[in-house]
This record gives sequence, structure tokens and C-alpha cells, in this order.
Amino acid sequence: MPRRKRNAGSSSDATGDSDDSGEHEKTDSSQSDGNTRANTRLTRASLRLSQSSQEAPPDIKHVVDRDESPPRTPTGNAQSSESDIDVSSPSASHDESQNKDPSQKDSDSDPSHRPKRRRFHESYNFNMKCPTPGCNSLGHLTGKHERHFSISGCPLYHNLSADECKVKAIDRDKQDDERSQNQTEESRHATRHQAATPRQVRYKEKVVEMRRKRDSPVSKEQKEKNMEHRQSHGTTREPLLENITSEYDLELFRKAQARASDDLEKLRLQGQITEGSNMIKTIVFGRYELDTWYHSPYPEEYARLGRLYVCEFCLKYMKSQTILRRHMAKCVWKHPPGDEVYRKGAISVFEVDGKKNKIYCQNLCLLAKLFLDHKTLYYDVEPFLFYVMTEADNTGCHLVGYFSKEKNSFLNYNVSCILTMPQYMRQGYGKMLIDFSYLLSKVEEKVGSPERPLSDLGLISYRSYWKEVLLRYMNNFQGKEISIKEISQETAVNPVDIVSTLQSLQMLKYWKGKHLVLKRQDLIDDWKSKETKRGSKTIDPSSLKWSPPKGT
Repeated sequence: MPRRKRNAGSSSDATGDSDDSGEHEKTDSSQSDGNTRANTRLTRASLRLSQSSQEAPPDIKHVVDRDESPPRTPTGNAQSSESDIDVSSPSASHDESQNKDPSQKDSDSDPSHRPKRRRFHESYNFNMKCPTPGCNSLGHLTGKHERHFSISGCPLYHNLSADECKVKAIDRDKQDDERSQNQTEESRHATRHQAATPRQVRYKEKVVEMRRKRDSPVSKEQKEKNMEHRQSHGTTREPLLENITSEYDLELFRKAQARASDDLEKLRLQGQITEGSNMIKTIVFGRYELDTWYHSPYPEEYARLGRLYVCEFCLKYMKSQTILRRHMAKCVWKHPPGDEVYRKGAISVFEVDGKKNKIYCQNLCLLAKLFLDHKTLYYDVEPFLFYVMTEADNTGCHLVGYFSKEKNSFLNYNVSCILTMPQYMRQGYGKMLIDFSYLLSKVEEKVGSPERPLSDLGLISYRSYWKEVLLRYMNNFQGKEISIKEISQETAVNPVDIVSTLQSLQMLKYWKGKHLVLKRQDLIDDWKSKETKRGSKTIDPSSLKWSPPKGT
């Protein structure tokens, strides 16, 4: 009876299996006792198996062979299917558990085995590999995990072995325990202006002595070793750090690396980040610090940084404020490359050819992807022209926004991608970019439309622009009959976009077999009042100095 009570209590998270055991107890008590003993023995066996797998990492393969759950996706989550409901969800229904194979029912209903299987797959994903060449993804820089999937946790990248990382982890834990004990004892007798304790004084003298020993220059043999390591591994390995600074400072750096790697691993296990995802949270761009919105495929050594530093003129990206400051001291760019095709006041627009200025356009696309969800163009920039809008002051031409356009578009798209930088949003610059794109279409004597799909903010901006264009046209129109074709030819807006905008404004009606365009004076008066108060920025066609490129 005690065994039966313990088994029933241990399967509290498998409601379907506990109901089955209750029915068997009512029908046949002797059979229930036998099943209870069998389940108890199975529980103990599975516990011993899980303990042995934790103590001996090389034998972890046997646990994988026993697991019949489906393969995991790259994000570490199971693929959605009916067969894995009972494995991935502890709150699976009783009906779902009954549909399983009777031969697997006992092992799957075992309460000690199923949580182990879930945690195993959440922690380790064998479909992913470490990007470091020659690494088998075993071990972790923190010494606390059996596998890793990124450079930040790779022992090989940091010129260490998995065993060395485990030894260092044990030493760090011992030091942390000693420090916490000493702080607890000292806090009992601490006062607000207490002098340094004898232990703190001895520790400070020890650190000073260790740093004093590092005053000697790097030996010739060490320089040759560092050079040979750099030539053989390049950027796939961390540079050798021995004898560059004192052992104390190097150990502090290693501790910081391990702590950062451990924090990233915790975030990965919680599902807040996935391998290969962008971890750039902010960028420093000119005098602004901008929060990013979406993932951008920067190189991994930059993507795993929390903050990225970008030159606002040439758009090169850097790792630290010091590198950016040195770059700005010698950067000769003060405006985008290409031809200045528009200027009025402080606003200018530059036409940049993706074929002639490939690096700049690629950096511009990478920067734009941080704030766009549907953008897919990053490196193939040669077939596109980029029109970059800037605002000038005494320091240079600062990036406001841009839009890209295909050199040869068979569907007459006048915009492929459009972006206003976050610091210039809600100031009228987005509509200026849209208006400029339609101005180019008018010069080309074409009817244009943006490429789909539009982003959420892009769709809002375009609908607002089309509404203003139609209301302005209605306000200036003096005739009795109006044609959508005439509106399209005069404004260069696609007829489909005109019809959808008229329908949203309830200005298009069907009456007696004909479509009628209603001139709603209330909407026109409301638009005129907002226009005078807002004083929105506009594009002056007379300030455009541009002719269509050849071959378009």
C-alpha cells in the first residue's frame, strides 16, 4: 500500500494515466498491486538511467535512442504533430493518451521519465552545430552545459578544451562561495564608514603585485607564437591572450566571458533568443541611440553584440565606441555617394547606383533590415537604384530615409523598399519620400505603384498619401465628370490604388449600373484645415535635376 500511494502521488502531472490506475483498482485489487509494483520498478530503473546519463555524458546517446519523440526544429521546439502531444505537453488530455500504442503506454506514463525527455530536448538540439570550424559542439565555455551552438559558448574558439572549462567553473564556484562567506561575516560588524579589513588589504596588495610582474614586454617567442596562431586560424579563433596583460586581469576577462555566455544560454533555454537570431538591441547612429525592431543578417561576430556602432555617413558598422571615434576622425565622407538629384533648403536626395557603390548599398540594406520586417534584399544590390534623402547641417548630410527602385521593373514598381529612420518618423519625411518616388514616375511618364507586401508602417503611410492626393485633386477639379484614368495619368498613381482609396473613403458608389465618384466636401474641408495647421513638408518639382537612366 505505501508503494501504491507514492506512485499515485508521483504521477500528478499525467491526469489520464492516473485515471486509468483508479479504474483498475476498482475492478481488480490484486492486479492493481501487481501493476503498481511493476510501475515502481520501472520508475526506479528510469531514475537510475537518467542519473547515469547525467554522470556519464558520452553515454548520452543511449537516451536519444530510447526517445521516440519527433525531431526538433532549429528553434529548439518540437514540430507540431498529433503523435507528440503527450510528450511535449504535460497537460495532455485523457483521450489523447488513450490513442497511443499500448506497448508504449507504461513507459510514456512514467512520471520520472517524461519530464526528463522534455528537458533533454529543450536543452540540446542535435540538428544544430557550432559555426567554429572543426568543433563538434561538445562542452561549453561556462563548464555547466554539455553542448553549445554558438561562438559565445564554444571552448575551441576560446582556445580551451571542454575539461579545462569544467575545471575553471569549479574554481569560480569555490571563489564565489568564499567571497560570499567573507562578505556575510564582514556585514555583521560593518558600519557606514568602516575602513578596509585586513583581508581586503592583503587582497589589494596581491593584485598590485600580480600587475607589477606584467611590466616586462612580450617576448619574441610569444610574438612569433601569436603570429603563427593568427595565420593558421585567422578570425575563426580568439587571439592568444596570454602574456598580453597580468594573470589577474586575464582571469577577470575570462570570468566576464563565461558569465556573458551563461546569460545567453539561459535566454536561449527560455526561448527568448534562438541560435542565429539577431541579438543587437541598440545601435549608435550619429548623435542618436536607436532601439532595433527586427533581425538583420550582420556577420555573427557583430550580430552577437548587444550594441552596434554605425558611421552615419559611410554606414560602416563597428564594435565599440573607441573604434567609431577613430573612424570618424579619418572618415572623409560627409554625404552619400552618387549624384545629388534634388536639393531644396537643407533637404537633398542622392541617387546611388547599387552596381557602382555596392558596399554602401549593402550596408544601407543591413541597416534598414533592423527596422523592416518583410525586407529580403541584403547583398544583391546591383539591379537597384537607391534614392537617399538627407538633411544637411554644418557637420554634413545626415541620413533621413531612402527608397530603392529596380532599374528595369516589368510591373512598373516605382518603389521596392522604403524606410524613414526612426528619429525622423512622424515629421512628414515619409510622405516626402513617397511623393518623390511618384515625381520620378511622372518624369518617366509612367504609372507607378509600390512593390508588395508593404510593411505595417509603409501601408499606413501610403494610404495616407493616396488620400491626400485624391482630396487635393478633388479640391482643384472644376469639371462635372471625373475619370479614374485621368486621375491616374495626372498623379502617376496606379488605378487599383485609386479605387481602393476611394472605397475606403466611401467616395465610390454603384448606382443604376454605373460607378460614381462622390465629391465629399466634408472630407475636403477637413483635409484643408489640417493642411494649413500642419504645414507639411512637400517636394518641389522645380528643384529636381534628374533624367531617367538609360535602358529604363
